[in-house]
Amino acid sequence: MSVRLKLTLSYAGFLLAAGGLLLATVWVFLLRYVPDQSVAGPGPFQPSRTDLQNAFVPRAGQAMVFLLVVGLVGGWFLAGRMLSPLARITDATRTAAAGSLSHRIRMEGRDDEFRELADAFDGMLGRLDAHVAEQQRFAANASHELRTPLAITQTLLDVARRNPAHDHDELLERLLHVNTRAVALTEALLLLSRADRRSFTHEPVDLSLFAEDAAETLLPLAEGRGVAIEVSGDAAPTTGSPALLQQLTTNLVHNAVVHNLPDGGTVWVTTRAGDEGVELSVVNTGEALGTSLVAILKEPFLRGSARTGGDQGVGLGLAIAESITRAHDGALLLARRAEGGLSATVRLPAGRWGR
Repeated sequence: MSVRLKLTLSYAGFLLAAGGLLLATVWVFLLRYVPDQSVAGPGPFQPSRTDLQNAFVPRAGQAMVFLLVVGLVGGWFLAGRMLSPLARITDATRTAAAGSLSHRIRMEGRDDEFRELADAFDGMLGRLDAHVAEQQRFAANASHELRTPLAITQTLLDVARRNPAHDHDELLERLLHVNTRAVALTEALLLLSRADRRSFTHEPVDLSLFAEDAAETLLPLAEGRGVAIEVSGDAAPTTGSPALLQQLTTNLVHNAVVHNLPDGGTVWVTTRAGDEGVELSVVNTGEALGTSLVAILKEPFLRGSARTGGDQGVGLGLAIAESITRAHDGALLLARRAEGGLSATVRLPAGRWGR
């Protein structure tokens, strides 16, 4: 049976039960004041219980039939009114299942359970629509980025085949460079996918140790660019994947080193801990950035003319940092510096271990 029919039968059954209880109460009350036999005399005629039964029972049966009809008809109408919002939600679900994620219920009326369910469903569709659009955009960008080194490799091989006297050492050097970039891009995509799936085990970690390790690892790159790295702050205990959080810290520091002043730049790496969470702050000098550019820096594959610096990488550094932070229930905040450069702050839940 449908839910509407079940509700209709429930309404009708409840109405019959209430009506039957009321009639039974009236019947019992009347029996208390009606004698077994009729009493004849000079006063008013007093019927017997038999007379009362003959007069009351047929009328009670008619009343019960009337209540049954009213319960079924009224219950069917009321159930339809009550379930009409659910029908809209069902239609929206079928529309979404067919692939249309732009549809919204936008239910009007008072704030009841159905309105709350519809609003929650609209919110879910909105987030799903945005996620699918982001995934499609990311897939298109990834396909383009992966196709580029393959196309370059194909061109180099075609040139070498047409010109056997071509310098093979130069060809191998260029192929090695292209292949290295393709490998780096593939590893970055795999890392980004792993962070999005949250397929890792949470362990106690200290962001301050990762900051020191990232600064030490990137020190040769920084010295080669004339950039100084300064690390300071307190212990910042949290929980998460050591490998991913190490990658997050390294990406931020690497980004700060690469996109810096040509010479004499500085990177400040600071960690701090509080009752509500821990913070990792990476601030660098550099050219002045526009507010509109800072707002899209976490988009995948953003590099080239959008940023400055010679070693542009594969354009996934901040995108990976954002994904890792989100997978650890944190937030990555980017802000432009008035003096030039960028300030990146990672906020993660605090870990209570070791306290």
